[in-house]
Amino acid sequence: MTPTQSNDLPLWVQDRAKVIAASTDAKWRYQKPPDYTRSQQNLDKESIHHHLEGTLEAIVENLVRTFEMEVSWKTNPQQWLSVVNDKFRVSSNGGQEYTAAELGAKGTYNLFMADSEHYKASEESFESSHDIFHSTFPQGFPWEVLAVYSGPPHVTFKWRHWGHFQGEYKDYAPTGETVEMIGMSVAHVTDDLKIVSLEHYFDNALFLEKLTAGGKIENSGNKGKGSGCPFASWFQGLKKS
Repeated sequence: MTPTQSNDLPLWVQDRAKVIAASTDAKWRYQKPPDYTRSQQNLDKESIHHHLEGTLEAIVENLVRTFEMEVSWKTNPQQWLSVVNDKFRVSSNGGQEYTAAELGAKGTYNLFMADSEHYKASEESFESSHDIFHSTFPQGFPWEVLAVYSGPPHVTFKWRHWGHFQGEYKDYAPTGETVEMIGMSVAHVTDDLKIVSLEHYFDNALFLEKLTAGGKIENSGNKGKGSGCPFASWFQGLKKS
């Protein structure tokens, strides 16, 4: 795909900072828009790829980052620019499909990870789930596109999430290592590049295995608590920055 000038593209596939600036009437989760300054610094330093503006890879990366920002920060799904709200569905690993309203209510961690031995999504709220992973990755949990295998309307792409495991995960000790999650996704988009459906595929068990590798902290008084990252960033940390 030939690079396209950013200003010729729909807002939701441009840099998410432009989307935030244009969302003057948005209902923000913490009564103010997010600040991604620290996130962008980590991306600049630690991303494997720095895609050329206007390429298919950059367009897909911007679209998903905008989507994750809107899910995490805009409390009214009707204000999400990145999706076709009345048709939108999302799933992970071939599981249940969820609507925009369901995703906005429960959050990406809870709906994408579900219940397992080391994470009980059914026991977490939107806020508590983000608190847990902000505590685990205090420097953030950035996301980038590694490769795009097919373009619109059925966009297939490979991605990478990563973070430095420097805080407790529930009552498990941090290891200090860089934890990576590699996944694949398929986004079905409209002619103007809004998401109609999104399917994520990743190894959740391996991710949680890395977060429990340090062993339990004896006599921990903070079990199940943390202080907030997509599958795209650490929202409580952004709120305080």
